[in-house]
Amino acid sequence: MNTIYLDQSTTIITLLLTSLAFAAIGIVYSKGKLSINSYLNADRSIGKKSLTASLVASCFGVWILIGPSEAATWGGLGAIIGYGLGQALPFLAFITIGQRMRKIMPNGNTLTQFVLIRFGKAMFRLVLLLTIMYMFVYFAAEVTAIAKVVNLMSGFPLWQTSLVIIVATLSYTLYGGLRASIFTDKIQFVIIIILLIFAINHIFNSGNNTFSMDLINEKAGTLMSGKYFYGYTAGLTFFIAVFATNLFDQGVWQRVFAAKSSDDLRKGFMSAFFIVIPFMLVLGFFGILAVSVDKAADPSTLFFTLLLEPFTGINSLLTISILILVLALVISSMDTLINALSSTITIEGNKFIILKNKNNYLTLSKYLICGLSVIVFLIASKGYSVLFMFLFADLLCCAAVFPIFYGMFKGDVDEKLSLISVIIGLISGLLLFPNQTFDKSILIGGLFPAEAFPIWVSTALLFWSFVLATFAPMITVMIFKKNSNFNFSKIKTSIKR
Repeated sequence: MNTIYLDQSTTIITLLLTSLAFAAIGIVYSKGKLSINSYLNADRSIGKKSLTASLVASCFGVWILIGPSEAATWGGLGAIIGYGLGQALPFLAFITIGQRMRKIMPNGNTLTQFVLIRFGKAMFRLVLLLTIMYMFVYFAAEVTAIAKVVNLMSGFPLWQTSLVIIVATLSYTLYGGLRASIFTDKIQFVIIIILLIFAINHIFNSGNNTFSMDLINEKAGTLMSGKYFYGYTAGLTFFIAVFATNLFDQGVWQRVFAAKSSDDLRKGFMSAFFIVIPFMLVLGFFGILAVSVDKAADPSTLFFTLLLEPFTGINSLLTISILILVLALVISSMDTLINALSSTITIEGNKFIILKNKNNYLTLSKYLICGLSVIVFLIASKGYSVLFMFLFADLLCCAAVFPIFYGMFKGDVDEKLSLISVIIGLISGLLLFPNQTFDKSILIGGLFPAEAFPIWVSTALLFWSFVLATFAPMITVMIFKKNSNFNFSKIKTSIKR
């Protein structure tokens, strides 16, 4: 039987007060500042400090307390480094690609607007599907994670947590849009950083855990070894998957276009990198520490095991603080996802449905988001694992990443070549993409027996599927690129305010 760290009355009070506080702040702040531009890009007025806080709060979901440390329990030091760099390095990449997009598409709001003009309708539909799918899976994962964490801490029903979080976040995000999201992000950023530092310090200094290098070498030496093969494959897999999918994150692209100037963009994203990377590495390292002190029986909850055990009593300040931390983490990432989905539908809805008024697409997006939220609620209420869905969405993004971002700077890849290269990447990656037990794929164990392949291939299917999905399109583009030169000025004239 699981230890109950909080009684349910304290849980519901903390859950409601925290959620309603953020909702009230977002709604009050947005009053009198509502417009389409404010909703989509905060009137392009966000300075470097606000941008940094918003980026960090948006990318830090509940998953940071679960994913990196869980990956480290089997992928070791390589997984920690790969996961950390995969999450942080996109901020540096966005300095280059973000400034490029602001130059060639100054009135833009989404990556898909660029893709339509640069690569045509077929590629546009594919990238739009990938973007929405990725954000939906992320949305479902965050709500599921917070529901499970609250259930772990207090036994509180999954569906009740899911309902409170979804309703509270929808209420202010669909009302105030990006401006409300960025303002609440600044408050959530302060709460998250303070409570993360508090939690990390407690794990190391409370006396509950007896870490030592001798113990780590004895119990988790393999995970720290430079000769650990699965450390390299895990690290590269996480790096490729997380890095590639972050480049398609509409929430980040909104902030690229919302920045007041290119200088604000550069400084905001640079600062976010230096804040995110140390937290990712430390939180990941907890996985190895948990293995060394035999507290990794359930890898998905080891952060809370290290932090809260031995049990010190219901309703302690520490336990309530951790609940507030996870609520701030999930709401900060959810409002970004909701607004990103809503803005994408608002901007691209006219490609599929003809409405008389531009404002009608904003209304349509809100109805559709509410519909998607019902599906997310049903998923989170059941406590399903979304890891497999996440990896599948990541793979799809990896296949499209090189043709799109190469084509952002170079004009020698045309619509046909870009689409063919992505299809080649998808087919190559999907042939090796493992099933839900990660022991076979369509090609290996399906069409052909696993014994027909080298063990370093058959036992690392996830790794090779991501390698093929990412690099097959790159090779295709570099071999078959043409002498034609796309006129990038066409993009600037095609996207109006």
